[in-house]
Amino acid sequence: MPKIFTPTNQIRLTNVAVVRLKKTGKRFEIACYRNKVVSWRNNVETDIDEVLQTHTIFNNVSKGQAAKKEDIIKAFGDKEDTEICREILSKGELQVSDKERQSQIDSQFKEVATEVSNRCVNPELNRPYPIAVIEKAMKNAHYSVKPHQSIKQQAMTVIKLLKESIPIERAQMKMKISFLNKNIDKFKKELKKVSSVKIETETVDEESVTLIFLIDPGHYKEVEEMAKKQSKGSSILEVISYKEVAVGNEYL
Repeated sequence: MPKIFTPTNQIRLTNVAVVRLKKTGKRFEIACYRNKVVSWRNNVETDIDEVLQTHTIFNNVSKGQAAKKEDIIKAFGDKEDTEICREILSKGELQVSDKERQSQIDSQFKEVATEVSNRCVNPELNRPYPIAVIEKAMKNAHYSVKPHQSIKQQAMTVIKLLKESIPIERAQMKMKISFLNKNIDKFKKELKKVSSVKIETETVDEESVTLIFLIDPGHYKEVEEMAKKQSKGSSILEVISYKEVAVGNEYL
């Protein structure tokens, strides 16, 4: 990134990230510190002085050209410069080079693949896929990352997409429920309606009936509500493990 100078007082601006907003047919830009814009938008950074290199409003930061006062008033009214900077930070587009953009895309692509690998297994082996295998499957499926979507949202989309080409399922969650009044039959009937549920054990003692079962994590809330309804508050629901996978000859 070349060094940038303002035309009046020659303030040197380095490590610049530019945020641009078009309004009333004019372009307005502010010079920010790199890596601070995202922190500001995520409410991690709250001090605007830590974000802005200068409160000057430009029409071209790289050339050091400040916006004309009449253009600023027409677009933003009589707001103070700091308030205008806040609006540009909130609504403007962060400018990045082609190289930076590609680097961000590549990084997000790998993050999505990692999230999918962490959440899923090959159901034929009950083992997680290596990240490299997921990445290759994503490329074969022509998946393009969505920069404004969360990694979790994209991972859920990718899982559905990859089911068309490879055997892949969410790793199951192991749960335990104990019914203190032993009236568990209705719950078992409803539980069996839940997709991919598998009851592993049923234990009866003097005070309760206990089930250990596997479910898709996406059904957790459904099962929780079901337990409350069927037991009328007399059940204890626990998560034994969030992901059951086979490693070697054992399960983790």
